[in-house]
Formats: sequence, C-alpha cells, structure tokens
Amino acid sequence: MTNIAEEFLEKADEKAFDLPHRKTINHNIGKYNVAVERGLSKFENLEASKRKAHVTKWRVMENLDKFLPEFESNFQKRGGKVIWANDVEEAQKEILNIIQKNGGKTVIKSKSMTTEEIHINEFLEQHGIESLESDLGEYIVQLLGQKPYHIVTPAMHLSKEEIAQLFHEKFGTPIDATPPQLVQKARELLREKYLKADIGISGGNFLIADTGSIALTENEGNARLCTTFPKIHIAIVGIEKVIPSIADLDLFWPLLASHGTGQNLTVYNSILTGPRQANETDGPEEMYVILLDNGRTNLLAQKEQRQALYCIRCGACLNACPVYKNIGGHTYNTTYSGPIGSIITPHFKGMKEFKHLSYASSLCGKCSEVCPVKIDIHKMLLLNRRDAAAEHINTKKEDIGWNLWKKGMKKRSLMDMVGGKMKNFFLKKFFKKSWGKYRDMPEIAAQSFSKQWEEKQKNSAES
Repeated sequence: MTNIAEEFLEKADEKAFDLPHRKTINHNIGKYNVAVERGLSKFENLEASKRKAHVTKWRVMENLDKFLPEFESNFQKRGGKVIWANDVEEAQKEILNIIQKNGGKTVIKSKSMTTEEIHINEFLEQHGIESLESDLGEYIVQLLGQKPYHIVTPAMHLSKEEIAQLFHEKFGTPIDATPPQLVQKARELLREKYLKADIGISGGNFLIADTGSIALTENEGNARLCTTFPKIHIAIVGIEKVIPSIADLDLFWPLLASHGTGQNLTVYNSILTGPRQANETDGPEEMYVILLDNGRTNLLAQKEQRQALYCIRCGACLNACPVYKNIGGHTYNTTYSGPIGSIITPHFKGMKEFKHLSYASSLCGKCSEVCPVKIDIHKMLLLNRRDAAAEHINTKKEDIGWNLWKKGMKKRSLMDMVGGKMKNFFLKKFFKKSWGKYRDMPEIAAQSFSKQWEEKQKNSAES
C-alpha cells in the first residue's frame, strides 16, 4: 500500500511548483486571514474561551458513553430515530434502506464532511438515486467531478474566472459573468430541486445532549431548505460532535464562525429536534440521525491522541499550515486534509497506509496556535510518527536510514569519520534527484565545525 504515499509525494511535487494554483490559494487564504483577524478581535478574552472549549470537549470525550445515550434518549422523545453505524458500509446501507423504504428517487444535500467520508453521492448514484449538493462550493466541485478541496470552503482552489468558465460550459451563462450573476444562476437551478426532492441529507455541526438536538451553522440557507422541504431528513454526524448542553452553543458557535470565516456568527444557525410536531407548520415527517463511528473509537482508545476528536472543523489549521498552502487539499487524498486530517486519518483509515501524512509537516506549531479548542496538533503528529515506528510499519529503507542517522548523531567521531568531500559525493550521487530537483545542492565544508574549532584552539594555544 506504499502507492498512496508515493502518489502523495508525486502530487505534492507537482502542486508545490504550480504557480497559478499557489497564486489562487494565497489570494483566498489572504482574504480569510484579514477577516479572521477582525473576527477574533471581537472576543473579550479569546484565550479563556479557547480553554473553556478545550475543557468542555475533554469532558465529553472522557464521558462519551454517557453523553451519546443522553442525546439518543432525548432525540427519540421528540419522535426522532437514531441509527448507530460502525463504518462506511453500515452507514451507506442504512441510508439506502431509509430511501428505498420511502420510495425515494432524489436527494438534496447540504454541506457535510461526514457524507464525503462515506462517499454517499457515488454510492447513491450506483443505486439509481440522484444526489445533488446544494452548498454553492460543493455544487461547483460536484459539477467538476472533484472532491472538496477544503473542509470549510470546498472550491477554494478555483478562481472566479474558472467558475465563470465552468458555468458557461454547463449552463450557457456569459463567459465574463460576475460572482453575483453566477450565484443567481445557481439559485435558479437549485430552487426547484428543494421542492421536488424526496429526501434531505445534512451533517451536523454539534449534537446537543441535554435537548436531543442537532445544531447546523451555515451562510447560504441551503441547509435549512434541505432539512425543511423534503418529507424525510437524514443527518449523518460523527460521534465526537456531542456537546453537553444547548447553553454551550454560545461558546462554540462564535468560536466556529470566527475561526472558520471571521464572522461573529454565521448567517443561518438552526437547532433541529426531531421531525415536525403536531403544532408545527413545517419540517420533515420523519427525521433520522446516523451516529457514525468509522474509526473514531480507534482514536478514542489512544489516551494521548484522543484530543484530536475535540476538532470542531473550523479549518483554521489548514489555512495556517505552510505545507497545506503549498500542496493544496486534493494532494492529501483524504476526506480531512491539512494538519487535523494528518492526525486523524491514520487512525480512521489505517496507520500503515496513511502514516506518511504525519510527516507532511514543518512542525512550526502554527496549527496548534490557531486551534479554537487548543488541540496540541503538532505534538499529535509526532505521536503518530512514534506509533508508526513502534509498530514497525516503516519501510526497511526508512529503518536503515534512521538507524544510521541515530548512530551518527550519538557519536561525534562517526560523524567526523566521513569528511566533507565524501558527504558532498553522497549528496550529489544519491540525493540529487530527490533533494536537488528545483535547487542547487548545498556544499558541505571539508571539515566539520568541531574539527575546525579544535584546530583553531590548537593554533591559538601554540601562538
């Protein structure tokens, strides 16, 4: 399975030197940075808010076996139905059962990373069910046949000119259409889909234990339409998304909005507690919440790394990461990219296949600095590396290389044994292709610093 790692290196090499791609990403992340700086300045004590969020999520993860049944019980009291799914196949099967039982043919979706995780669009298409994304960014990448580039802004890698070109080819809009014109066209195309869809599918930003509700936060209003018009609403949510109380939203909603987009609050915030009640005028006739594990309990079992499950999917660590900004989201070949994806993916999908992601980091610590729930992200990456080595899943070449490096680092005489001339020969002979493709190789001095210092001291003493 080393092919995944090799493919990552090839794509990273290609994207890192794709100048138009870098220009688009730097432009979009630059706009994000300005907005977020303004948004974070509105907190009276940001550090205290982050500490409180960290402690709240710590309490949830340490008591997940209590909070999840509490959510389930309270949600069922209002007529909702809860389904537990251990993996992708179970989640897909349960969703298909619900749709087929109700004779559904069309699905309208709001933005959800958990649905990307279980590949629901492709799965439903294989069973003759149309599944349409209604978030504008998701709709654009669906039209392109691509996966989301970023966990918050799926089409971040595209310029407005590229999107205008796409709409021109697909729908005949003017080649020089402005963003408002493109949005208007998307609105016209999608509006009738809400009215005709049999099933609405969403994710959930938070599961609220004490009220048995799911909380959704968005800027376009499409999630509210997806969960209101269709007769059946299915929400797919990771088991780690629980918060203890509805009162906690006054902490988590602003933290998510400010770190995600720089807003005080997103435009639309919804709390959904089961299907339409007898005294209510709108809402679905049936509502299901699918609680997805899919490797999360593997991570929960890791005492030192389980804090990665505190993540509220704001995307701040992606936008801060120098590696992500150079190689882009698609290179990771995972649902969750960037620093947080590099931590959780090896636990969700297998350390052997995805351990390489934990090495795709400069360990600068910027990701940990910006995290709204104070996950020690760069430390988690080091712990993943430690686990990969402890489980002996590194390649033989890696093991030999690290053992030689370790021996050399522990004994000065061994380092000095190979002179600068020999080191330069090895660099040019064996590392030129991998390290010197885009730059000149460094020239190592004939003698090490310790040898030069030793001679200098000796000459000083003699003189």
